[in-house]
Amino acid sequence: MKTTFRILLGVAICFLAYICVDSVVTPIQFEETRAARENAVVKNLIHIRTAEVEFKNTHGRFMADPDSLILFLKTTPKKEVLKEGSLTEKQLEKGLTEHKAVKIIDKAKAKAMSKLKTDDPEAIYAYIWENDKDIKDNGLQGFRRDTIEEDMIATIFKGEFTADNIDQIIYIPYSDLRQGGKKGELIRYEIEVNDEYKTSQGIHVPLFEARAPFNTYLADQDEQELANLNDKETKLEHYAGLKVGSIDAPNNNAGNWE
Repeated sequence: MKTTFRILLGVAICFLAYICVDSVVTPIQFEETRAARENAVVKNLIHIRTAEVEFKNTHGRFMADPDSLILFLKTTPKKEVLKEGSLTEKQLEKGLTEHKAVKIIDKAKAKAMSKLKTDDPEAIYAYIWENDKDIKDNGLQGFRRDTIEEDMIATIFKGEFTADNIDQIIYIPYSDLRQGGKKGELIRYEIEVNDEYKTSQGIHVPLFEARAPFNTYLADQDEQELANLNDKETKLEHYAGLKVGSIDAPNNNAGNWE
């Protein structure tokens, strides 16, 4: 009897020790995994924000459909204005604006291209700066503005992506590890837009937000720890996950981790 009791006591002690250790180790492991995965999740949210801002700069609104956003990146060139020279205070005081100066330059360039039978920019600028009366009258010698088109993906993502792999930014990393999920079957970020928002002054401000719930990229982790995290954020009236932007009010497209 004493031997049996000692064995049972030993088992109980080992079990309690395991419970104690597990209660400490599990939360630590959960937070370490969460931190590592959220680095990747945030990176894609920043990429989506970059893409959405470019879309808005082109179309005046944000895009809720991920496929259309990717198509935009693949098919729309990035327009850049190359600038040389600037207007002086004296020119500005006389009413010459950047817009007016560009119109004068463009008009002179069109005439020069027809006259010189060339589209070589160096030859055209050299000619108009030397010969065009409007340019001379407005002191625009040396003033140059050229709009060039570059590859959108290569330009805004600094060569990190190509048309072949840009699609990956709309998928939540580690979301294929959820129970029942197929290997490689990632969940897309939730993207929502609000085209109806107006400020108290009646100014229309397009809004967007992209979201990744905790339940997507942490679905394979300890269930109780995940439930605790969701419950904590819900009670604090925070979004239970990571997101960028807001469809409720302008926030300069900030992320909730920033």
